[in-house]
Amino acid sequence: MSTSQQADPLIGRLVDGRYRVRARIARGGMATVYVATDLRLERRVALKVMHGHLSDDSVFQSRFIQEARSAARLADPHVVNVFDQGQDGETAYLVMEYLPGITLRELMREQRRLTIAQTVTIMDAVLSGLAAAHRGGIIHRDVKPENVLLAEDGRIKIGDFGLARATTANTATGQMLLGTIAYLAPELVTRGTADARSDIYALGILLYEMLVGEQPYQGEQPMQIAFQHATDSVPRPSVKNPGVPEQLDELVLWATERSPDDRPSDATEMLGRLREIEHELGIYPQVARAVAAAGPATDDGVDSGPFDSMGVTSVLPSTMTAPTTAVDTTDNATRLRRSTRRRSVKGGWIFVVVILLAALAGGIGWWFGSGPGSMVAVPTVAGMTFDAAQAEIANAGMIAQQRPVYSLDVAAGLAVGTDPEPGTRLDRDTSVAVLISQGPQPQTVPSLSGMSADLARQTLTALNIRVTDPNESSFTEAAAGSVIGASVTQRGDGSVIDCTAGCSIHEGDTASLAVSLGPVPDVTGQSPDTATGILNGVNLQVSSDKPTEFSDDIAAGDVIRIAGRDGGGDWRPGETVTLIVSKGPEPIAVPAVVGLTIRDAIKKLEAAGLKGRTDIPDTLGLWDIYRVKGVTPKEGTLQPPGTAITFTDVGL
Repeated sequence: MSTSQQADPLIGRLVDGRYRVRARIARGGMATVYVATDLRLERRVALKVMHGHLSDDSVFQSRFIQEARSAARLADPHVVNVFDQGQDGETAYLVMEYLPGITLRELMREQRRLTIAQTVTIMDAVLSGLAAAHRGGIIHRDVKPENVLLAEDGRIKIGDFGLARATTANTATGQMLLGTIAYLAPELVTRGTADARSDIYALGILLYEMLVGEQPYQGEQPMQIAFQHATDSVPRPSVKNPGVPEQLDELVLWATERSPDDRPSDATEMLGRLREIEHELGIYPQVARAVAAAGPATDDGVDSGPFDSMGVTSVLPSTMTAPTTAVDTTDNATRLRRSTRRRSVKGGWIFVVVILLAALAGGIGWWFGSGPGSMVAVPTVAGMTFDAAQAEIANAGMIAQQRPVYSLDVAAGLAVGTDPEPGTRLDRDTSVAVLISQGPQPQTVPSLSGMSADLARQTLTALNIRVTDPNESSFTEAAAGSVIGASVTQRGDGSVIDCTAGCSIHEGDTASLAVSLGPVPDVTGQSPDTATGILNGVNLQVSSDKPTEFSDDIAAGDVIRIAGRDGGGDWRPGETVTLIVSKGPEPIAVPAVVGLTIRDAIKKLEAAGLKGRTDIPDTLGLWDIYRVKGVTPKEGTLQPPGTAITFTDVGL
């Protein structure tokens, strides 16, 4: 054990009362990976422990948990299994499948350029694993050689789903752009968005690197490489390696198109094309189990590290062509001497065969008595009650223990599965955890009122709540784009609850958002044609019927206001509004002033909103002596406000 291993305080420690840490495998920027022994199930596991200084960082904590959830949702032979996740004091950890072997990066570092058969074999496995992820709505977001594991027994798996996210949450801005720069898709560089096609681009770069022995873009600074991803097209691998078939050339170019729409839609589509190429080239990937030349490996209690001298080059084929047939050119005399020698040793071989058969009989007895043959397979109990699962597991010779888990797909009280998975061979009387569904996980939604629609969607999606599309929208006094209402339809009974101010619901429920479009545009004082254009611009129709009203403030022919909505409430896009048009000020009937003194007549007219006009000067009290005997316009006629009424006949 090296000095650095001895200095590691976790080595030898018992984590969470279950996992005995044996040796360190690798160390990264976020976590360190150890090989450990699961004392409960008596098996080796890989223990991924978050660095201590990140334990209080909620972002890294959520990424750690996200990795466990993302990988645990996938059941594919080409994806590294995640068995458990937990917290032991300040130590946050994941428990994963232990795969002795090397990474694709180490293989390429040793071999540089891979053979066509090796490349196709690895790409077939990686695409199979990613296809399962994409079918499950998961984007890996960090595809690179370091995350492709080549096990000693020939298995090829993709791991490290620490950056994985659901495809409905595809924004990747700021510190979320954590993928290795050499494999970043152009849309991640230019727009910060990612989907399954971003994984495809990274696979195209990975395929190029395996075929050529180097990455397509080089630069001293990361931004130089990122700029090339955004502006350049990946060259054909055959430019650097003339031995690359045209079909693989075209596959690289297809996967690395700068526009996501021009690439395969997901790993399933790209895998389909790769399988066609395999048939065309006569390459049929078969991952063989590797056996060391010295015989079967033994567990002496000391970990020899994740990569032994056997490596993985012994597992992957360097060529896949048919063997040539040797021509026998020996003469008859030689064949006669060989025949004589075979007869002379035949008796010795019979003796050896007898000994071997005896040894085989003893080996068979050991195998089925106390060796691996004595183990039993974990049965499939998915969909059973715990009592039924317990009986099934007991019949197989093991002990069932109940473990509650949340599940969207399995009804509460029924088994989701087992840990270890069905088919795993264990010693008799070993405990097996039966994962019993508690139904969907409860979630608490914060107040969404006033939140931007995008942020509200992200908040709900992060809680595994599906949000309907499009949003309901209406014109209100609230800011445009802000949430004014939220309702949730519960998956269990279909009931609808108001979640605008927050609520308690479950994963798998469906939410709908009502979003403000801002106020209806103010068209007061506009001509009807101008007002119609403004309202049509925000998707409101205008009725051809335009009622009129008198208005002291709005000129005749211009819009006074929009009529109220039938039934009240807020206007919505596509609805038809009615414009109220001004007829100008309301006319006034000329009051009766004949017989009144000039002064009283003037006061009465002014009180009605009109004016009095006379040629008699207001001197010597004449306005209080002379009386009005005739007016024009005449009494009782309708006149605009402010009209001057002339006293045509005045006298004593």
